[in-house]
Amino acid sequence: MRLFRAVWTLHRWIGLAVGLVLLASAGTGLLLLRKKEHAWLQPPAMRGADGPPEALRPLAEVYAAAFALGAPELRSEADIARVDFRPHERVHKVVSKRGDVEVQVCAITLRTSGPAIRRSDWIERLHDGSWLGSVGHDALMPAAAVALAVLAVSGYVMWGWPAWQRRRRRQS
Repeated sequence: MRLFRAVWTLHRWIGLAVGLVLLASAGTGLLLLRKKEHAWLQPPAMRGADGPPEALRPLAEVYAAAFALGAPELRSEADIARVDFRPHERVHKVVSKRGDVEVQVCAITLRTSGPAIRRSDWIERLHDGSWLGSVGHDALMPAAAVALAVLAVSGYVMWGWPAWQRRRRRQS
């Protein structure tokens, strides 16, 4: 009975310690699964003009089109976190380092949409713990994953232990 009590105590305290982290991760994970369905999470993808690969404009012109909108978060190349190219849509998504701002630029005509806020990027940082920096991403979230595994194992032990004890008593 001591082992059962120890497992139960371990399960309870680990659950209390990491419960909020796991709830936040589950909630943000659900939002991230649905991000393309809700414009308030991630701007809808623009469709660029059709054309052959030879008609694609150089990246410098894509930058200039994004900077021409005058968004304070996107004024120079130093402000750009990444540029995602969607070949089938013929669109570049220019994403800022600060403010989670996105500008979509047609890769052929340089037509733009935005600037728009990408709340999904903030939610992703919350989901993976990186909003706390390397401590959150590299220490807290792996510890939460290990704790979740311990909770699962200890939960199965607490569920199966009484049945095993009853069966053992009947056989004696």
